[in-house]
Amino acid sequence: MAGKKRVGIVLFQLGGPDSREAVQPFLLNLFLDPDIIPLGPLGLLRRPIAKLISSRRSIPVAKKYAEIGGRSPIGALTERQRQALVQAVSPHVEPVAVTAMRYWHPLTSEAVQGLRKAGPLDEIVLLPLYPHYSYATTLSSLKEWRRVYGQPDGGPPERTVDHFYDHPLYIEALVERIGSVLRQFADSSRIHLIFSAHGLPMSLVEKGDPYPKQIEATVRAVCELGAKQYTEWPRTHLLCYQSRVGPAKWLQPPLTETIERLGREGVKEMLVVPISFVTEHIETLHEINIEAREDAEKVGIETFRMMPAVGDSPLFIAALKDLVLRAVGVQTGSSSARLASAQMGSGAV
Repeated sequence: MAGKKRVGIVLFQLGGPDSREAVQPFLLNLFLDPDIIPLGPLGLLRRPIAKLISSRRSIPVAKKYAEIGGRSPIGALTERQRQALVQAVSPHVEPVAVTAMRYWHPLTSEAVQGLRKAGPLDEIVLLPLYPHYSYATTLSSLKEWRRVYGQPDGGPPERTVDHFYDHPLYIEALVERIGSVLRQFADSSRIHLIFSAHGLPMSLVEKGDPYPKQIEATVRAVCELGAKQYTEWPRTHLLCYQSRVGPAKWLQPPLTETIERLGREGVKEMLVVPISFVTEHIETLHEINIEAREDAEKVGIETFRMMPAVGDSPLFIAALKDLVLRAVGVQTGSSSARLASAQMGSGAV
């Protein structure tokens, strides 16, 4: 290990309940977050409102978790990403990687404790596993980090990676995942490609949240690379949003309404791409793969597929590796070559 930088790596994620009993406290933590529900001058009402909402929603939400195995898979899947990233960067730095979940264990406080127990570090890389920057996700996680960890004065310098929506290896990982599903269709050029991103209240967009523009940029990049790599890349694609909560205006159009409209128009084959999720969780396994699938069947769509999340795929881990090493100023020949190859694209498949 001599000569290598000792680098702390903090992977930020949403988190999810690991049991039925954890659903209500998970939801309470979620709705207590002022970046999720900004109440302004009514902030004093946040806790009673959060308690009311989490209490009312816990039973139906727990039923959904029961249908996908009784718990959120995000903890185990993020741990697989963490382990793969440690293995990928270990030839170049000495990593101390921890996970900081925003609303359930391991919480940010546990991640901070883990880093401090690990001993002296040369640098810390803050890496939210949200490809697209948003006040409700990236900023919320980084604010919680600052609240718990304190100011970095006198400690190791921090390097923040606050988005990677256009990273070539991330785009390539998405195209690879889509391609693996396209092969299941007799004529993939005729299917409708539906990109579904987690929704966002318009109140945040109006305040300048860059999330929707970054989502749109990812979709463009994926379709451009996909068309180069696959001769039968779908001719039609749409972007929609899911997971709306409450009566406020959110990004449009909703996934459910998009599916209903396409069904009425006679569409028979559909591939849904969860564009803003890097692991499976309730929004993909239930909201898309169960609820949206049922909606599709009701309107006559005969073939419905969902792209698996990028997870710990080699391409996605290569993207995370590149982000970490670049953040701490470590360049590797293999990383640069792989990145150049991804930027150029490859021949048709």
